[in-house]
Amino acid sequence: MRILGGEFSGRRFSPPSGIPARPTTDLAKEGLFNVLQNMMDIEGISTCDIFGGTGSISYELASRGAAHLTIIERDQQSIEFIKKTTRDLGIADKMHIIRGDVFKFMKQSKELYRFIFAGPPYALQNIDDLPMLVFEKNMLEPEGIFVLEHTPRNDYQQHPHFLRMKNYGTTVFTFFKQPAS
Repeated sequence: MRILGGEFSGRRFSPPSGIPARPTTDLAKEGLFNVLQNMMDIEGISTCDIFGGTGSISYELASRGAAHLTIIERDQQSIEFIKKTTRDLGIADKMHIIRGDVFKFMKQSKELYRFIFAGPPYALQNIDDLPMLVFEKNMLEPEGIFVLEHTPRNDYQQHPHFLRMKNYGTTVFTFFKQPAS
């Protein structure tokens, strides 16, 4: 895996075997960030990466100037890898790494984020709860963006905050937007 743009563009990192994560492919990640750069300015924003996995999305956000990055992940081996990588990149001071259950975090969170990314396991039974919780718990700043990575079998086009959907083979990104206040 590699960082595609920004300050750390071209840097590669290899998670150890045994991490229970399905990292977003470089092709899909490149597509995601091409769309994002036309929707928002990443410089200086506050982000939340739920189901952090290897931390790949957060490294990309940090490389492009995000100032405050929160990662939620429950697997200890993944957490250790994320901590090591953030130290190696010199961005540990920007990262708030939380080990815990995503749904519990979302139900209790009082923070506002400009951008939230969720790349859950594709087989997650309650994946449909994620957009509901983001908006019920008011986790986004006005005009903030939430992106949910999923398979083509999920469809969120009828969600009241649906903005757009981009398909990259077996990976689909659905974009949701918080209205302006």
